Amino acid sequence: MRQSILMMLSAATIGLAGCEQSGEEQVQDALADLNMADEMNLNEIMLTVGDPNQAVAYFAAASQEEPERIDMKRGLAMSLVRAQRPADAIGAWQEVVAHEESTNEDKISLADAYVRNNDWDTAAATLNTVPPTYETFRRYRLEAMVADSRQQWDKADSFYETAVGLTTRPASVYNNWGYSKLSRGDYGAAERLFMDALRLDSSLFTAKNNLILARGAQRKYTMPLIPMSQIERAQLLHTLALAAIKQNDVTTGKALLRDAIETHPQFFEEAQRSLDALEA
Repeated sequence: MRQSILMMLSAATIGLAGCEQSGEEQVQDALADLNMADEMNLNEIMLTVGDPNQAVAYFAAASQEEPERIDMKRGLAMSLVRAQRPADAIGAWQEVVAHEESTNEDKISLADAYVRNNDWDTAAATLNTVPPTYETFRRYRLEAMVADSRQQWDKADSFYETAVGLTTRPASVYNNWGYSKLSRGDYGAAERLFMDALRLDSSLFTAKNNLILARGAQRKYTMPLIPMSQIERAQLLHTLALAAIKQNDVTTGKALLRDAIETHPQFFEEAQRSLDALEA
């Protein structure tokens, strides 16, 4: 009987030891998951709201410490783009693309870095390595920009149209497309595209300025009905004045400069300098 009890106690002790070991492993696993979650959150912060240069330093150090991790290499490449260092970003994205776990999206990002570095031919060659079945907004937007650089207007229009259909926020695409039309001298189409961009995102000042350029090129010297602050109105009047002067409508240009000065004299001295130069 005593032997039976001892055997039962021994079995119970072994069982408890097993439970304790399992519990400790669970704790370690939980801590590992927590550390991973913390790291992911930190990585996300670095890639979005953190200072770009600090993010570059963080991901550069992390990549050296764990060179096999593609996520750290991606973080470094993305941070270099945010820090406006496209030449360095190219090298970083090349390392990502060479990694065995790289994706088609990484190739798109490499092409984007080439575009930012004004290396249009290499950007086109990189995009050609992406299968045609891989259809994304970023891919078609870059394809459109490359076509623009080669003055392949029909291709550019087709790519821009496709890109618009692949995003829920196409305002910036309409702005790019409008600028493409502006560079071709198709000012009416450019004006319509800039208005489309502002209809979707009224905060895009570049689209507002481009709209003024398109209207000025058509000798439309009245301000369009778009949302704008007083400072923006002064800046846009100045842009419109310069467009008028460029087309030898000097009297109109002077009047627009005076309007710009009166609209916001405290923040806008450039119009005053332009007016003084004209009257001198």
